[in-house]
Amino acid sequence: MHRTPAIESRRLNERVGGRVLLKCENFQRTGSFKFRGGFNAVASLSDDEKQRGVVAFSSGNHAQGVALGAQLHGVGATIVMPTDAPANKLAATRGYGAKVITYDRYTESREAIGAELSEREGRTLIKPYDYPAVMAGQGTAALELLEDHPDVDTLVVCLGGGGLLSGCATIASAMRPGIEIYGVEPEAGDDHRRSRAAGERITIDVPVTIADGQQTQAPGELTWPITDRLVTEFTAVTDSEIVDTMRFLFETCKIVAEPSGASALASLLAGHVSAKDRTVGVTISGGNVDLARFAALMTDGVPT
Repeated sequence: MHRTPAIESRRLNERVGGRVLLKCENFQRTGSFKFRGGFNAVASLSDDEKQRGVVAFSSGNHAQGVALGAQLHGVGATIVMPTDAPANKLAATRGYGAKVITYDRYTESREAIGAELSEREGRTLIKPYDYPAVMAGQGTAALELLEDHPDVDTLVVCLGGGGLLSGCATIASAMRPGIEIYGVEPEAGDDHRRSRAAGERITIDVPVTIADGQQTQAPGELTWPITDRLVTEFTAVTDSEIVDTMRFLFETCKIVAEPSGASALASLLAGHVSAKDRTVGVTISGGNVDLARFAALMTDGVPT
């Protein structure tokens, strides 16, 4: 596992009026923070469980994290992925030695497929966020950040099912009591924001957004009690704000981020979260976007 850098940009600091530290998980193995949880989950299995293999479902980054974690431990892996997952993520998952089974995310349930495979083949089902060892593994991103920069007083984390956010919030609140923590999701998929307003977990339709890693429909059953208790505010960003942030990261910081990876910083640049006079840690959660899609988003903007 790589100890990823926290990069600072003078131009970014000037723009938001504070100090921003970009925790670059796009430089993590497999290109995203998901390797932390996937590797930790496989490493935590018993010898018998490792021999029987694992199954996971994911739009791409968790798939790669589990696939590589399994390969490094000599464990067989079957991954359930949507048919419309980015081609580079499908290819990378297969490249790590995993068997890939595809499904239609709009008509089929990945949870049901994964559960059926687990029961039929005796494999351990490693969920992308509702899995304690995954949550703990993801939280090491905040652990590293606060060990290197203990003055961080605000943490802004991208949010899908809540695995990264729950792990980071648990560690950050223990290491830095009083820290403000923000979870950022796509405006089209703001199930956490709606759940907090409703006072309970709610389920929405599959969100239509360019942030494929954040197309979740409900907060995680295990992650929600943690994030609801520890997160200061859930906020949302538009696809256009995400694209603007991807462009800023590329042009200013020379960082390539996938849409989901840019969402947390988008909340700062769009003014949804204030960085003024603060020291803010921001997750750049992944960089797994292929050249054609990146170029299209930079040239044409959000697809209509």
